[in-house]
Amino acid sequence: MDNLIGKKLDGLYEVKELIGSGGMANVYKAVMLGQNGPVPAGTVVAVKVLRQEYMHDPDLVRRFKNESKAISLLNHPNIVKVYDVSVNDDLQYIVMEYVDGMTLREYLNQRGGRLTNRETVHFISQILKALDHAHRNGVVHRDIKPQNVLIHSDGHVKVADFGIARMANKNTLAKGDSVLGSVHYFSPEQASGKEAGVTSDIYSVGVTLYEMLTGRVPFDSNNPVAIAMQHIHNTPVPIQQYAPETSDAVCHVCMKAMDKNPAYRYQSAW
Repeated sequence: MDNLIGKKLDGLYEVKELIGSGGMANVYKAVMLGQNGPVPAGTVVAVKVLRQEYMHDPDLVRRFKNESKAISLLNHPNIVKVYDVSVNDDLQYIVMEYVDGMTLREYLNQRGGRLTNRETVHFISQILKALDHAHRNGVVHRDIKPQNVLIHSDGHVKVADFGIARMANKNTLAKGDSVLGSVHYFSPEQASGKEAGVTSDIYSVGVTLYEMLTGRVPFDSNNPVAIAMQHIHNTPVPIQQYAPETSDAVCHVCMKAMDKNPAYRYQSAW
């Protein structure tokens, strides 16, 4: 039994159920209590709680706090809104907008792994709008992947995990299997340990686009380091080999976004 279920965090948020689990944090559905919180009483929220094993790393906690507060300043219809951040010795958590839907990963699985061109463009365009807003405000996501894209029941897209992604970037490959999903979407510069920038996010969108069209990631292996090396050195199999119905224009956009050289990628998300 999860020991947070039924608890009242700082007397403000009553935890109802676990709704997601990742490499560094768990996500819970909760309800706002009282009248003194950032949203009206009774509002359903999502609470992302840093896992126990990371709670006493002072550098990690500092980044968690500082970056999350920075992300809370973003305000865009395609970005999950952050309402509150709490960091203390016992618990570190972020309170966010609750999205009634599923992740893009879950949606892809539900649809057999790939989507139509029309659906793909519909979702990707919303992801790019979110990133454009973030980039214009000095925020680089650094971990764009289907698991970090939420799809509302009406088809509206929300990008999540900005602060966590930035914080987690430093030692990602060292964490092994828990970040295998992220390694598939890394840019070559991230894979080689360099600083991620705006065009790194664009590369990751290109990988996500490739997967949505073909049903597979461009580079794969059981070894995260091998995947990283493929990002640096290998050329993806042409999209039309797996999805011949894909237009030349969409293929060109995807491959340009995934250029090995950041200077040759699109320089802005929108």
